[in-house]
Amino acid sequence: MTDWAEQDGALEREFELPSFMEAIGFVDRLAELAESENHHPDIDIRYRKVTVRWTTHSEGGITELDRKMAERTSSLAGA
Repeated sequence: MTDWAEQDGALEREFELPSFMEAIGFVDRLAELAESENHHPDIDIRYRKVTVRWTTHSEGGITELDRKMAERTSSLAGA
């Protein structure tokens, strides 16, 4: 979790992928994970860079679920 920063009540990390299409593939995998867990991040795509923010709005900040989803997100980036 050392690559994730706590900012404004969310866990945030920027991923840089080798190409635009690989960045989109990463976002597709992340979207499938988010749907399966019914917990959805904020995602910003800028060419090869993808910024992901996990927070639980109903709890007003970061929860254990956000931490678990952040770890799983990191794994997806390397898939």
